[in-house]
Amino acid sequence: MLTASGCGGTGRELAQFFDVTRLGAFVTRSITMAPRAGRPTPRMAETPSGLLNAVGLQGPGVEAFLTQELPWLAERGARTVVSIGGGTVAEYTALARRLADAPGVTAVEVNLSCPNIEDRGRVFARDGSSAAEVVASVRAATRYDVPVIAKLASDVADIVAVARSCVDGGADALAMINTPVGMSVDVDSMRPALAAGTGGLSGPAIRPIAVRCVWQVHAALPGVPIIGMGGVTSGRDALEFVLAGACAVAVGSALFHDPYACPRIQRELEELLTERGFDRLADAVGLAHHPPGSGPRGRTDLEESSL
Repeated sequence: MLTASGCGGTGRELAQFFDVTRLGAFVTRSITMAPRAGRPTPRMAETPSGLLNAVGLQGPGVEAFLTQELPWLAERGARTVVSIGGGTVAEYTALARRLADAPGVTAVEVNLSCPNIEDRGRVFARDGSSAAEVVASVRAATRYDVPVIAKLASDVADIVAVARSCVDGGADALAMINTPVGMSVDVDSMRPALAAGTGGLSGPAIRPIAVRCVWQVHAALPGVPIIGMGGVTSGRDALEFVLAGACAVAVGSALFHDPYACPRIQRELEELLTERGFDRLADAVGLAHHPPGSGPRGRTDLEESSL
């Protein structure tokens, strides 16, 4: 069980409610080279079963992160996945180099849903070759023992093709999905609900999209670890991602109204797995792809009876 990037603050906020070392990993907001003030307000708006946001990667920049935020997490023994975002391949590379020798970095998550300012603002995640170039640059600049995770977007023509390009570029794992682009108009003010107009949609509304993406990528790349995310609010939601092919699950917008969501969902997932006869979560990963009648470890009823 992980936090989704941007939904757990710096870690200090969640630590008021539970021990962050109990998480599979704490995922930071996307860190940028320079401080960023973010987009103008309003930049969050509720929608049916969802939440729109256009925060704009607000943050203090990598230097402040390395001196103020990462040490706090490292001192407490939290497994920390550092999410990074940039506007050019060179910026991603520079970020990876700054993190290469930083103690306490468990993995690097490459947020590919950033506009490429060198290519008319096209989002990296929507082009397989651009995404692969970023991933390859980060992989080359990161210590060999630190996994690189490519975070993918759903609003692409072929997410399997993008996923395959990222793996070919050196990604050790994939995270999906990032928030798809949405919009809401306030009918009273007759203006967009967000100052930026559009924003990323999260919450239960996107879970079927996220499960579909995990399903497709796992089917095509069964040996690649996948972190599933998008609208996880319960253990049943988490199990759905696992059965579709995710070996880990991240919780995002649920934390905004329930700061205890991660330990609660983990407990619910463990109970569901036990009820269904699983000894390990790994035995359930991708089981929905197996033939009907498969047992808890992927064996069919006939295979079970012959053992």
